Amino acid sequence: MAQPGFGEIIRDGLWNNNQALVALLGLCPLLAVTNTAINGLGLGLATTAVLVLSNGTVSLIRNLVRQEVRLPVFVLIIASFVTAIELSMQAWFYDLYKILGIFIPLIVTNCTIIGRAEAFASRNRLLPSLLDGLAMGIGSTLVLLVLGGMREIVGQGTLFSQAHLMFGEGARDFVLTFGKDYKGMLVAILPPGAFLGLGLLIALKNIIDKRVNQARAVRADRAAMPETEAQAG
Repeated sequence: MAQPGFGEIIRDGLWNNNQALVALLGLCPLLAVTNTAINGLGLGLATTAVLVLSNGTVSLIRNLVRQEVRLPVFVLIIASFVTAIELSMQAWFYDLYKILGIFIPLIVTNCTIIGRAEAFASRNRLLPSLLDGLAMGIGSTLVLLVLGGMREIVGQGTLFSQAHLMFGEGARDFVLTFGKDYKGMLVAILPPGAFLGLGLLIALKNIIDKRVNQARAVRADRAAMPETEAQAG
């Protein structure tokens, strides 16, 4: 089987096959914790770490695991890394861990991670598998960050509130406030706001993809025009 190029892997992870906007995987934590940008960033980084580590491990053992037991083995590997990430967050980011709560251990059930292990890492060498996990993780993290930022701005009138939970006490000044008298829209930080925000991001991606494809079609027609004229002549 032909190995995908590094550029293709990066484009798929960040845009073409973004797991949150295209595959629509891992929506439960995505919609639940993105009421602020920092919450989304924290969960995204934890998920990215698990993706990279699990993809690398699965790639290394792909020829040693029997097909009949590969999925239980993959889940066990993912659960081990999630436990390590959870314990690390309890040790160094305890306040953020308390906010994210059950959604850290629930990374084990994130369909994005098991899907990449099965669809990519179990079929490819180590380096492409690591890059795939990193690209998919960064793509999902960007969606979590943007969605969390949108909801926080509309819902609270702030951006990067509680940044000190991740970056230390020196980050308390990172908070941006949009209007002292702005009271915010409660719906933005409630579950309906998450669905509306995600829908807007998906619609925006589809619009961009459509315009890019149209521009490519126009360029292709222009490139083919001289050949057609030459044949007609």
